[in-house]
Amino acid sequence: MSTHQERLQQPSGEPSHHRQHGITLPVIGFVLSIILTLIALWAVMNRVLGAGSLIALILILGAIQIFIQLFFFMHVTESKGPNWHAWMLALGLVFVIAIVAGSIWIMAFGALSY
Repeated sequence: MSTHQERLQQPSGEPSHHRQHGITLPVIGFVLSIILTLIALWAVMNRVLGAGSLIALILILGAIQIFIQLFFFMHVTESKGPNWHAWMLALGLVFVIAIVAGSIWIMAFGALSY
């Protein structure tokens, strides 16, 4: 049988840098995700806002849920050393914003060029 310390060793013999979370952190993330989903469902089913405001609310709740997923389930901030994965996520977000903004620009003003 191996000891707890041996199980935390990487194959190279170096200690693992991942924290042991237990069940608490994923359960908190799950509960927060369910609450945000229920808020969005309640807002849509009861038509508490106008169409434009409702879409904005759903987008905001979706963005919050993305961050909950990243921090509670994917553990974005839990690496020792350079946070390359966090930088790559930020770069991906910049690409997505550029593509969406460019697409909206072309759809809005592209017809004026012809």
